[in-house]
Amino acid sequence: MTMVMDRLSKSQFKPRALEFFRDIESSGKPLVITDNGIPVLEIRPWRPKTDQLEQLRGSILHFTPPET
Repeated sequence: MTMVMDRLSKSQFKPRALEFFRDIESSGKPLVITDNGIPVLEIRPWRPKTDQLEQLRGSILHFTPPET
């Protein structure tokens, strides 16, 4: 298993792309691809978006409305 680096040039990434994909999947750490030292891409594991309201549902145990 190859250790995923934080940044990698396009030329270093291209011949070993599948190897880096496997490492990113297993480690969960993103990889930044650079072009001439400038970050141009970020490859990271896909995670489904969660509904923020659904996450909060049931979390309020007691609510007292403010007095006006």
